[in-house]
Amino acid sequence: MFALRSSFRSVTSRYLRSLSLPLSSSPKITYTLCDEAPALATYSFLPVVQRFTKAAGITVETSDISLAGRILANFSEYLQPNQRQVDALAELGELAKKPEANIIKTPNISASIPQLNEAIAELREKGYNVPLYPANPTNDEEKAIKAKYSKVLGSAVNPVLREGNSDRRVAGPVKAFAQKNPHKLGAWSRDSKTHVAHMKGGDFYASEKSAVVTNNTSVKIEFVNSNGTSQVLKAKTDLLAGEVIDASYMSLRRLTEFFEREIDDAKENGLLLSLHLKATMMKVSDPIMFGACVKVFYKEAFAKHSDLLQKIGANPNNGLGDILDKVKSLSPELKAQVEADIQACYANRPALAMVNSDQGITNLHVPSDVIVDASMPVVVRDSGKMWNKDNKLQETKCLIPDRCYATTYAEILK
Repeated sequence: MFALRSSFRSVTSRYLRSLSLPLSSSPKITYTLCDEAPALATYSFLPVVQRFTKAAGITVETSDISLAGRILANFSEYLQPNQRQVDALAELGELAKKPEANIIKTPNISASIPQLNEAIAELREKGYNVPLYPANPTNDEEKAIKAKYSKVLGSAVNPVLREGNSDRRVAGPVKAFAQKNPHKLGAWSRDSKTHVAHMKGGDFYASEKSAVVTNNTSVKIEFVNSNGTSQVLKAKTDLLAGEVIDASYMSLRRLTEFFEREIDDAKENGLLLSLHLKATMMKVSDPIMFGACVKVFYKEAFAKHSDLLQKIGANPNNGLGDILDKVKSLSPELKAQVEADIQACYANRPALAMVNSDQGITNLHVPSDVIVDASMPVVVRDSGKMWNKDNKLQETKCLIPDRCYATTYAEILK
């Protein structure tokens, strides 16, 4: 151990000299505290980091950028003085731009609304009086609360920390191990029916327009409907000379037609149906696309109970899980009726890919459960298959509506 400590100190000294930093400057490493599985990794990994860096005279500080930590930091005025938390993410955002920054960032939640609501409920249970998330704000106070929570939703962390010199390379020994011990790839059949289905028109890809700004200027974002009525969505956005401004839209009618057509095709060909989006990073567009698929898949139930579901705040954009949760607030008779009508939809629909077969969690339960850049590689690894309700692998139709990235995955599967 002594030899290891001495060697590490020597290497660190040479590294600091190469940066022209004196050892006496007490270099620091900031280790981020995040959510879920990364927290378990922290309990095992952080002590190792601290043991090595202590021998080299390096201070390791922790910084809480977890979902709960970000909520508390944004709502200090609702908390007792001893419950308040600094805005660690904002502090790290400033640090990341400085040359002395050394941040170890572990994976974090890109929270969907269901995850946000769960975190809020748990904090309130523990005595933190943060406000409830107002899905449909009715006054200025609720609008302000929703605006603050929007800063916490989705991929709130990565854009901030990647403003600096972010190094995402894999360590050499880890890469070498992965190359020698690759993930097992399932056997593919040439007659596999698995494929990617995407829109042929009416998607973001079809409508995208961009322009290079010649001079420093500002623009407003305005929506003009088919009747010519306009609504300013954002009054002012400053642009620098040479910047690119880009805009596109998706037709909800064409999206709905796409889902109708592909759901019927999956049923006819005996394929699982799976939807692959990134509803956490694309936190405005993709939840709407997710909700459109939910409404089409369960269209008979929505046609029958649309007003009731809207009244109880059941939002398809938050997935089937949120709808079933809201239905629990109904009388036993109504609850049983709505649940039965939802269940009846499966008779005329293809089987759904499952997130958890044992617990009945489908691909359409929670928008953050299936993230395209994580889910599609697993489809490739598992022979072009996903898990069905019987906990068995089955070929699937992968719905990726927009062609901006759907065509890449289509070529991979081909």
